[in-house]
Amino acid sequence: MQLEQDEVYDELLVNDLRVIQKKDGFKFGIDAVLLANFASKFNNMKAIDLGSGTGIIPILLAGKYMFKSVYGLEIQDKYVEMAKRSVEMNNLNDKIKIISGDIKNVRKLFGRESFDLLVSNPPYKNNGSGIINDLDSKSIARHEILCNFEDIIIAAKYLLKPNGNFAVVHRPDRLVDIFYIMRKHRIEPKYIRMVYASVKKDAKLVLIRGTNNGKCQLNFLKPLFIYDENNKYTKEVNEIYYGI
Repeated sequence: MQLEQDEVYDELLVNDLRVIQKKDGFKFGIDAVLLANFASKFNNMKAIDLGSGTGIIPILLAGKYMFKSVYGLEIQDKYVEMAKRSVEMNNLNDKIKIISGDIKNVRKLFGRESFDLLVSNPPYKNNGSGIINDLDSKSIARHEILCNFEDIIIAAKYLLKPNGNFAVVHRPDRLVDIFYIMRKHRIEPKYIRMVYASVKKDAKLVLIRGTNNGKCQLNFLKPLFIYDENNKYTKEVNEIYYGI
């Protein structure tokens, strides 16, 4: 696969999977890897990833967790084209479709109740929080510039089948907003898992699963620690990354 001058590809450490990324653009992090694993139990379902970026989550879902049908929706054309090449490079064209489009316009792109599972690794920061120097891919990925969390939930409400599942990774300091918006649109939070860099650190990320029109019952899963006392990946994170 031919790379552009400003591109590299990174190994995904399982099943010979690779993903093309911009050298100086936004690159996927552990949050995308953890989210794909968190959603992996639904691999017999038709899934969509909103704000797909490089296509990392669809590639992990289809190539590692053996989902048969995954769509990725991305608004930035340069990432759409790049993600399509990554899909082709991994021989996953029969399982993954990357679509160019705006999350706020899903009604024009897909039918109502088209998916069993929706995942998203959305921008974490409120638009207006922090410093935004340029409207570049990094800013768009980190700040709610082109869409906010409610836009994602509104799209999920339209796209998910009754009792369909929603999975998201976000920041713990946004939990009140997240739960309020999910319940407002009747996507009921069902499972929550806090992610810590180590036992000595505060929570870094939160993984949440919800159900469309689900009943009220929130289950707290055991915490996930990324590093052990030797600053090495914990056994669980090694299993997620390497399958060992």
